[in-house]
Amino acid sequence: MKIIELILDDKDKEMGVYAVSVVEDPAIEENFIKLSKESIELATVDKEKKLLMGPALIPNKQIFRKNPKHGEFYIYFSEDTVRKASEMFFINSNHQKATYEHDKEIDGMTVVESWIIDDPEKDKSAAYGFSLPKGTWMISMKVNNPDVWKKVKDGEVKGFSIEGYFADKYEMAMETSMRKTMDEEKEYIIEQIKKVMRGQELEDESYNDYPSVVRRNARRGIALNEKNGNKCATQVGKIRAQQLANGEKVSMETIKRMYSYLSRAEVYYDQGDSSDCGYISYLLWGGKAALNWAKSKIDQHGED
Repeated sequence: MKIIELILDDKDKEMGVYAVSVVEDPAIEENFIKLSKESIELATVDKEKKLLMGPALIPNKQIFRKNPKHGEFYIYFSEDTVRKASEMFFINSNHQKATYEHDKEIDGMTVVESWIIDDPEKDKSAAYGFSLPKGTWMISMKVNNPDVWKKVKDGEVKGFSIEGYFADKYEMAMETSMRKTMDEEKEYIIEQIKKVMRGQELEDESYNDYPSVVRRNARRGIALNEKNGNKCATQVGKIRAQQLANGEKVSMETIKRMYSYLSRAEVYYDQGDSSDCGYISYLLWGGKAALNWAKSKIDQHGED
């Protein structure tokens, strides 16, 4: 089953945890505990503390998910992402935003304490019965909502579940690779236009002696992309696929860009998932056979 790491994109200000939901079945499968110690007396007034303590995010814990895009899969968060999420939560002043069962916004709920577990044995969470790994994000939440507190006492809610936007590390890396490819194509086109304006001849050295498997890979990529609604790859990748599928010649500059893309994207190539855009995009560029062919051509011409 696919395992996807979720991360935070520093450039996207909308990302991060924007609310804490109190739920009956927390996705992180760890219940919070009730803290109802009496506060110090202020004159003749006794005031009960209504606090909930529990983990908001546990690093490297695989959480089951299911959606039409990926089917059944697991997500997880690294220690670094958990820490960053905890910081952004307060930077964006989301400590008073809460929901019930991810459905209804509720008032009177405030995160009053937040920390990352550095030493599981000595952390104060251990004193309350928790046994959680290093890097866990713990929170304490003040409950000034009588309806919610009643649900807590009745056992209707048992834990925290965060709400937020995170990026799929795999897809984010693929998008970055695609953008780089587009930038390389734009630079090449601009350079060709400059040559024409200077009256220079355009490069005419081109080749189509790539193996037949390159053509087959491109054709398979085109077919899979059509099945996927042509949502995968950039326009450049789709054009490249048509060139390779038809056995057309490609210039040395194009071969260098093919090698650049295929080298970067090889790490995201998952041969076992024919519906994955990373796999489809890689096939559109000719697959691993094209990578080997491009490298041999570059070596043959002494290109860097």
